[in-house]
Amino acid sequence: MRQNLHTHSTYCDGKNEPREMIENAIEKRFDILGFSGHGYVPFDTASMSIENTSEYIKEIRRLKEEFREQITIYLGIEEDMENRIMTKEPFDFVIGSCHFLTKDGQVLPIDYSRGVFEYMLDSMFSNDYLSLAETYYRKIMRMADWQEVDIIGHLDLITKFNEDESFIRFDDPAYVRHACDAVDAFAGKKILEVNTGAIARQYRRTPYPAINLLRYMHEKGVSICLNSDCHNAEYLDCGFRDALEMIRACGYRSMMKLTTEGFIETDIDEFE
Repeated sequence: MRQNLHTHSTYCDGKNEPREMIENAIEKRFDILGFSGHGYVPFDTASMSIENTSEYIKEIRRLKEEFREQITIYLGIEEDMENRIMTKEPFDFVIGSCHFLTKDGQVLPIDYSRGVFEYMLDSMFSNDYLSLAETYYRKIMRMADWQEVDIIGHLDLITKFNEDESFIRFDDPAYVRHACDAVDAFAGKKILEVNTGAIARQYRRTPYPAINLLRYMHEKGVSICLNSDCHNAEYLDCGFRDALEMIRACGYRSMMKLTTEGFIETDIDEFE
């Protein structure tokens, strides 16, 4: 079985139209494809507009019916913390993510580019990465009690440009403590994703979260799913094979599968 629930199309910042994504998913032998367009944020040009969100909902529903004999399609949304949607309807699932940090009236994206990240680190946190990390993880922890959110997106997104550990060591005790506080907050409440998106865009060679955090998630009994955060149909399954090996190595023997009855725990050997 192959599943991806983190998929972006031309309705937001994806490269391909939904139909192209579906046809590619079928070609790659996916069984489940969930669309998760970026929910509207007024200052985010990568997000859907209010107007095309309605069109997005209609088209995904239409394609869901059209392709129902070939693949299971789910209508989702990636809700950014800057504009909480509050309710799950009409979506089958909601991914909750934090793409921005705010300080003293300034709002900057975490994952736009290394240059913007360095500017944010300097201008908002005086080059104190631990201060940035504490702010970020304390912010995302608020989603633990957001009832509409099913999946927490890319837990350690602030490490997108840290592959070379030039900002912080992944095993820095102070940093790890902040990240683990967030894991503790989500344990038993939310699904955390293993996200291979930065691999496809060549920012990282490994998925989010870092392997030490994934091990800790397993120790805490945190449920997971594997997603590609796909913005390009060509990379729909990018990094899945290696990610599954990493997940198994951390002790996981199951992942969460989305069904018409909601999420169910499924033996990891059923996933390809």
